[in-house]
Amino acid sequence: MSRKQGRLKPGGGLKVRFAYDVNFEMNFDNRENTSDLSPSMTVFGARLTPEIGIGVTQGNGTRHRVMLGVDIMKDFGRGPDASPDGLVPGNKGYANADLFREMTMYYRMDRRMGKTDFSLTAGIFPKRFSMSREYSPAFISDSLKFYDNNYEGLLLSFSRPKSCYEVGCDWMGMFGRYERERFMLFSHGRSQILSWLSLGYTAYMYHYACSSTVDGVVDNILLNPWICLDAAPVVPLQQLSLTVGWLQGAQQDRLNVGEYVFPFGAEFTFDVRKWNVGLRNRLFVGRDMMPYYDSRDAGGYKYGNSLYWGDPFYRLFSGNDSRFAGAGSSDDAMPLYDRSRSIGIYNRLEAYYEPRIADFLYLKVGLVAHFLETGYAGFHQQVSLIFNLQELLSSTASGH
Repeated sequence: MSRKQGRLKPGGGLKVRFAYDVNFEMNFDNRENTSDLSPSMTVFGARLTPEIGIGVTQGNGTRHRVMLGVDIMKDFGRGPDASPDGLVPGNKGYANADLFREMTMYYRMDRRMGKTDFSLTAGIFPKRFSMSREYSPAFISDSLKFYDNNYEGLLLSFSRPKSCYEVGCDWMGMFGRYERERFMLFSHGRSQILSWLSLGYTAYMYHYACSSTVDGVVDNILLNPWICLDAAPVVPLQQLSLTVGWLQGAQQDRLNVGEYVFPFGAEFTFDVRKWNVGLRNRLFVGRDMMPYYDSRDAGGYKYGNSLYWGDPFYRLFSGNDSRFAGAGSSDDAMPLYDRSRSIGIYNRLEAYYEPRIADFLYLKVGLVAHFLETGYAGFHQQVSLIFNLQELLSSTASGH
């Protein structure tokens, strides 16, 4: 898959080559929210991830790569000593000193077995190797898709003409004095059963364990099977689909509660697209999928987005919701409130334009409106641009 130079043939049909890759991403997301579930703010930044390494091709076509790179990322206008809430502005003159976020280093193998393409990736590697951008916002929010760019662990992927699957492990925290042991096992898959029918699922198990100074373990499991009906093959549209899915959670705070809670809900996603202009409406009806979000651990620290990775609108009920007045402050500890057992509604309406400029360049401009059961909850303006050298090199090598 990589562009290579300087061939060597050490024997056995092996070809050893220099490999490289560059990925650039810019993300703009201006959030004007009226609900306290998600604060108003602007996410605006860019990331560059250059990599170099060695590529080895076997006689049977199996490709191996060992790569080393750096994740360079900048929030526009923010210096290294700026506080996360923006109250301390930071020294912009020295902002470049804080650009280097993380080293990437990984091994990757790609092999074709009949009609099946198999890949194995191990180490610290970009999430673009996985199908994570297809996950429901209940699993990963727009912010985390940009800020949490890499996996640290293992990823196995299988792809056939009408199906693809992946399973992986992301190790997020090593046990220490203040750092909790944290890891996530995840999987995603989809199959095209008929030209108009596909089935799939997304699932993860997140283990949020203790540190040497704070006791307690929380298990966070989420499963999302779905079925998609797409009429695009019989109508003059790029897409006209309805996806019906079920979100089923299983969560346990072992120290504070000692038993599982099972948040759930149904999600209906309607997509229509023509001339690269699309409209997507995602409706969720169910319970609060993040019942421990405002709870605190044994050290007094709020779980928040350390425990939950999805869009906070899936909490459904704001902390100042008048329907739950007297049920307790959102900062209280256990037990869970009545709101966690109530049925609510969240609707996300998105209009977007995704022009097809080139295989190696992705551009999306979108407007997103959020609605809760109580009404209008927020409005986002989004622009995303991604340049991937690997796609360019692959298309050049294939003669396109």
